[in-house]
Amino acid sequence: MEVILLEHVPGLGERGDVVSVKDGYARNYLIPRKLAVPNTPSMRKMFENERKFDAKREARRKEAAEKMKEELEKLSLTIEAKVGEEGKLFGSVTSKDIEEELKKHKFIVDRKQIELPETIKQIGVYDIKIKLHPEVTATVKLWVVEEGKK
Repeated sequence: MEVILLEHVPGLGERGDVVSVKDGYARNYLIPRKLAVPNTPSMRKMFENERKFDAKREARRKEAAEKMKEELEKLSLTIEAKVGEEGKLFGSVTSKDIEEELKKHKFIVDRKQIELPETIKQIGVYDIKIKLHPEVTATVKLWVVEEGKK
């Protein structure tokens, strides 16, 4: 039986692939678990329409990410921290701290999107990468300064 996969199935194929499997495997496992649908002309047409819709939605997401990237790259963040000897911080600046600072500037970014190459434990200027989309990454300047010297 030929089926169209609705999701990635290990050892079988990716979403959208048309694969040939045994009838029992399709009827008893793939179709009931909504992993596949029978390969009929109406299902192929429905899946193609869905694929076009997904492509348009993905293009809109990428466009929105590009706009947000332009706005973010104009931004310069400043985080105040308690500092000890030789400019070392008590603790460190984390992605959560950067997320909160971005919220103050009206940017909603999940901290999982913030890529810190290493923990920030010194005062100074850092380039922070924020992955907005699989193909779009913004770079933001982050100034870590001593508390009270903003």
